[in-house]
Amino acid sequence: MGNNQTIDIYGKPYNRTLLVVVLLIGTFCTVLNQTLLTTAFPTLMKAFDISASSVQWLTTGFLLVNGIMIPISAWLINKFSSKKLYLAAMTIFLIGTVTCFMAPNFSILLIGRLIQAAGVGISMPLLQNIMLSIFPPEKRGSAMGMAGIVIGLAPALGPTLSGWIIDHYTWRDLFGMVIPIVILVLVLATFLMKSVIRLSNPNIDILSALLSTIGFGSLLYGFSSVGNNGWSNAKVIVFLIAGIVVISLFVWRQLRLEQPFLELRVFKSSTFTIAAILSGVVNMAMVGAEMVLPLYIQNIRGESAFHSGLMLLPGALIMGLMMPITGAIFDKHGAKRLAISGMLILTAATLPFAFLTSETPIAMIVILYAIRMFGISMVMMPVTTSGMNALPMNLISHGTAVNNTFRQVASSIGTAILISVLTNVTKDNLPAAHLLKTLPLFYKNQAISATLSGYHAAFYVAVIFSVVGFIITFFLKNNKKVEGGMTK
Repeated sequence: MGNNQTIDIYGKPYNRTLLVVVLLIGTFCTVLNQTLLTTAFPTLMKAFDISASSVQWLTTGFLLVNGIMIPISAWLINKFSSKKLYLAAMTIFLIGTVTCFMAPNFSILLIGRLIQAAGVGISMPLLQNIMLSIFPPEKRGSAMGMAGIVIGLAPALGPTLSGWIIDHYTWRDLFGMVIPIVILVLVLATFLMKSVIRLSNPNIDILSALLSTIGFGSLLYGFSSVGNNGWSNAKVIVFLIAGIVVISLFVWRQLRLEQPFLELRVFKSSTFTIAAILSGVVNMAMVGAEMVLPLYIQNIRGESAFHSGLMLLPGALIMGLMMPITGAIFDKHGAKRLAISGMLILTAATLPFAFLTSETPIAMIVILYAIRMFGISMVMMPVTTSGMNALPMNLISHGTAVNNTFRQVASSIGTAILISVLTNVTKDNLPAAHLLKTLPLFYKNQAISATLSGYHAAFYVAVIFSVVGFIITFFLKNNKKVEGGMTK
């Protein structure tokens, strides 16, 4: 299937390389925005005179809308031509970005972020679907490796890039720099983007869409509130229970519909199911540590947000560089050995973080973090691709939506667990408050060691996630061939 004979669903030839380039640049811009504001929070709190819990909504709200859009993406991808859908997603994203850039107050900035997230929730699953549709199964590992550069590298670059921009320019430039790139992508996509995914024109089941939105929205909101409020908080419990109940109704309805809104029968494929669970667990290990480590670097080591982003940068770059390489290895040798090696590396490199002190050499932290990301790059895309290869073409869009939703929920759960462990262990070990007046130095030392105990406990949990993932890798099949044994 060379470039000279790639044809779209209307039988017209197109240039696959140019189409992929436009897709990757556009999706890079959208996915970069997930983490672009992380290091800008203090600046935004000052600019709008808002609290830490309010500013957090710029990320929480973004991830919520993104998580709600992903299950809907399967229906959209089967209903609308991939060219129109991509142009729509990038236009929605552009409107959101311009809104943020011009925001006179915090409410407008938040609305802009939510509009952005709706665009990202469509563009990311669409990228994966298109890559899986235009490449034959034996080349999909390399293709998904290319997609992995964007999905893995962009969020990791966000904090460093935003730290640098905040130090040198204003927070508005975080959005301003993206606008011309997105406009360029829209112009290029108008000419180079083609409709390459066959449409099944499904009807929309309004009730399913509502159940999906309320269920996943409540669940993600519940988990994202744990960090601030703890597990015993009434609001957290209500949202988590509501989420679980509504998602159960959603699942029950999908299994009874002739044309489900989200095809959950993809789980009939054991290869797909193991791959989805594994990518969820890897995400828990990755995202949780990505949250906790900058806190340690800033709170215990007193480094700036920009420097904490910079320390995580080598790991991000290694992951980006490795994605296409591990994809090519997958095409030759399958996912099993790659995943076992990757999870072993991830577990081994996470363990030392459970023994951090206030004097641990910074270089050691940077190197260990980079080794962790190297391990993750060996698991992430190869495992996802092996799961997708187990599905027939007509279920790929549903498989992608299920996989991405699974990952999003796993990330929220992982972050919630690690942050709550960190907070609770720190609180339990803090010295008595009256010592602050009588023995201030003793209090300070004890408070630092209490905080360190919190970080140690959080990383022990991350080690447990990694070990669980390592065990799951042994259940992977070693076939890299398509397991076409599943039809609808």
